[in-house]
Amino acid sequence: MIVWICFLIAIFIFLALDLGVFNKTPHIISSKEAGKWTFIWVTLSFLFSGVIYWLYSNNYIANPDALKPTTAAIKFITGYLIELSLSVDNIFVIAIIFSAFKIPQKYQHRVLFWGILGAIIFRGLMIFFGVLLINKFTWTTYIFGAFLIYTALKMLMNGEDDKFEPKKSFVYKSLKKFMPISNHIDQEHFFVKRRHITAATPLFVALVVIEVMDVIFAIDSVPAILAITNDPFLVFSSNIFAILGLRSMYFFLANMLARFNYLEYSLIAILSFVGLKMLLHDFIEIPEWASLAFIATALLIGIIVSLKLNKEVEEMEEETN
Repeated sequence: MIVWICFLIAIFIFLALDLGVFNKTPHIISSKEAGKWTFIWVTLSFLFSGVIYWLYSNNYIANPDALKPTTAAIKFITGYLIELSLSVDNIFVIAIIFSAFKIPQKYQHRVLFWGILGAIIFRGLMIFFGVLLINKFTWTTYIFGAFLIYTALKMLMNGEDDKFEPKKSFVYKSLKKFMPISNHIDQEHFFVKRRHITAATPLFVALVVIEVMDVIFAIDSVPAILAITNDPFLVFSSNIFAILGLRSMYFFLANMLARFNYLEYSLIAILSFVGLKMLLHDFIEIPEWASLAFIATALLIGIIVSLKLNKEVEEMEEETN
């Protein structure tokens, strides 16, 4: 309980510093600044695996039947990489939402800040109930595994034809029925008063759509990490580190998203792998290092292939011109 409390306090202290100190004044976040923060968050995440090792070492000394510290650290890193890779699709959708609602770059960080705060709460609830279900009803593991394989097949079949249009979404249409929506942006405000009527600005609408889309993405990502471990702290902490690094990664990759179009196949491979792992866990035991190696390799191949093939396309276009 003390570990949980300290971890949550640390998260909210950083979030308070983020909005109140580092980003007090709305500004356009450059690729250099975003790259720096992306590096910081990835480094912190891997360093936290050392904290995991230390925490679980103490637990293992007190209880030899508990999770081994090395296994716990590997599970954390594996879960973190899964969440980070599945966040790429989230980044694509966030870019579409900001474009649809014409959110200026200097206010995008504010929207993502509150979006991530909400994501922490919703992810926490989903993880709690997911772990509860798996521990109470072991057969739910097969349901989660089948769902992940279904998701992977759906991603493979849909390709690029299934475009998300925020202004035609059920969330946006429902929101319009419940509150007046202004088409004008009033600095960083989520609401404005117009003739005694309080209306939501495009910033608030974008926030709600992003929040709902994150919950939808979590339906895939939470079962995926539950295939690696059902330890609540490992699942939650790896999720949170991936979410906290999502903002800086978005601003870092925002102008380069098209270059990573083949990374989708890496995500399909990862979802298929963890889905099969859940379905076959009673028959085949895959070592933790093998799961980590497969996920890291799938990501690396997706990145290399995307950059190589896109470079070849650019060279061919230059020769044609």
